[in-house]
Amino acid sequence: MEIKEENIINIHNFLPHRKPMLMTDYILELTKEKVITSFEIKEDNIFVDKGLFVEAGLIENSAQTCSSILGQSFFENPEADTKVIGFITNIKKIEIFSLPKVGSTIISRASLISQFENICQIFCETFLEDELLLRSEINLFIQEVTP
Repeated sequence: MEIKEENIINIHNFLPHRKPMLMTDYILELTKEKVITSFEIKEDNIFVDKGLFVEAGLIENSAQTCSSILGQSFFENPEADTKVIGFITNIKKIEIFSLPKVGSTIISRASLISQFENICQIFCETFLEDELLLRSEINLFIQEVTP
């Protein structure tokens, strides 16, 4: 997939995650039902072991990619100091086929299966170029935290 800089959306506008737990860099496409993200795997990433981005990192990348579909409604105004809490409520299915190396940029594509209020079920696939790395079906919960 060719990444066009004019189409990139800063992931910080849609997720509460920050380093060292931020496992997505950019949103390449976002609608109410689907999202595509990119993530460059760096050597200092907490989920890198022996030069590979391990399973837990791929799962976290998938969850954060999926979260941006539901999270976009909480972060529509980047100037607002919105605080949210979110977590995986269920991993219905996960298949990991391969682990990417440090220096790789992975692309994750997620699509909404169903949503009820702040809970959603999302399908996600992660690729390194044309190679399928991960396929998952995740249930997520997200809500705004009020002071």
